[in-house]
Parts: sequence; C-alpha cells; structure tokens
Amino acid sequence: MSHLRSLAGQTVLVTGASGGIGAAIVERLSAEGARPVIHYGRDKERAQALLGKLGGNGLIVQADLSSPDGAFALWRDALAAAGRIHAVVNNAGIRSEISIDADPADWRAAWQREFQVNFFAAADLCKEALVHFKQQGGGRIVNMASRAGQRGYAAEAMPYGATKAALINLTKSIARSFGRDGVVAVSIAPGWVRTDMAEEFVARHGKDAAVGDIPIGEMAEPAEIAELVAFLLRPSQASVNGATFDINGGSYIR
Repeated sequence: MSHLRSLAGQTVLVTGASGGIGAAIVERLSAEGARPVIHYGRDKERAQALLGKLGGNGLIVQADLSSPDGAFALWRDALAAAGRIHAVVNNAGIRSEISIDADPADWRAAWQREFQVNFFAAADLCKEALVHFKQQGGGRIVNMASRAGQRGYAAEAMPYGATKAALINLTKSIARSFGRDGVVAVSIAPGWVRTDMAEEFVARHGKDAAVGDIPIGEMAEPAEIAELVAFLLRPSQASVNGATFDINGGSYIR
C-alpha cells in the first residue's frame, strides 16, 4: 500500500472541515500521515468529535468565512497554531437559491454572500498561503469547485455556479503564476456528492432530479473526493498543476 503515510510530516488546512466532504478529507489525510488543521464555522462539537476520531492528530481553528476578514483571521490563527502549513484545501462552500423574480436587495445579498464564502474567502486564503509558500519553498492548494462551474447551473442557483467558475479560473492563474515557486494548485469539480446539502435537495425535488443525468446513476461518496484530495497532495504529484479533476459520473465530459 504505497499511499500509507505518503503525507507524513504535512500540515494541511481544510476549510469547512466539520462535516460532509470536509470531514472525509480530514480523516483520509490523517490516515495518510498528515496533520489536519480542522476549520469550522459554527459547529464546534462536530469539529471536536472529528479530532477525537483522529486520536487528537490535528488542530481546530474557528473562523466565520462569511465575514470579510474571516479568511485572514483563519490563516493567522492556523499559522500561529501550526507553525508551518504545507497545503490548503478550500472546501468550505454554501449553495442558496434565489429567483430572478426576487427583490433586487435580496438578489444582490444572495450573490454577495455566496461569493464571499465560496470565492472571496478562498481567494484570501490563497493569497496568504502563496506568501507563506514562497517563503517556505513551496506548497499545495486544492480548490473545491463544481461541475456547476463548468457547464452552468440551475436558474435558481446561478450564484453558486458563478462562484465555482471563478474558483477554477483562480486556480489556473495560481498554477501558471507560482509554479516556479514550488506551488502546485489544482481544482476538483464534483457533481452531486452524498452530503447533507444533497440529501436536502433530494428530499425536496426527488432523487431523479439529482442523478437523472448521471450515467452511473449515483452520487459520489465523500470518501471518493477525499481519496482524490490525498492523492493530489502527494509530493510525487507535481505535473497535475493547473488541472481540474472532474468527479461527476460522466454527467459532464470535457
């Protein structure tokens, strides 16, 4: 099993790490020898339970990424606790619904909040990480994008798709601009993943609304995403720089 302990010695900051995909990523990284920095926004108990599951192998940092200064506070606190950060996984995200018939103030607020959490916070963390990585001889960034950012999205959730498209472009710019500094940046673009967000959608709209156009007929499991993240963080994987990895069961093929 060549992957065992392949991330030994790496400290990895994972945003939105207390549940769903984030928790699966943290567990996988820990299993491969990394020390996760578990970021949470509100659910301290889940974050502490996750750390307990890892046998205490990790750190916990709270930050509100919906606040304009949230990402900068997160980086400052995470770096103070960890001393050195080798990789950042920008996993935190929200998906809200807003109709074109909405009041202009509500429409604008929905777009601004979604861009703040899904894109601006990630961009701010990337900025801080890049400065750190340049000083330390390199590092990795994995940005959790979405199929929605590539093929477009539903009428009621256009802000979500737009934020994820921006995140993919940011990743490409980082890859092209900082590769010579030892930075490797990649995006992951899942379709539907079996999380609380997905289960809520299925409860409202039915399973076929989610998986009807997925050729394999099923959502991805969080563990699938986590396994790919761990692979992309391995020191042996440098030529992946700039790539976007699709995990959508064949529902969007480039």
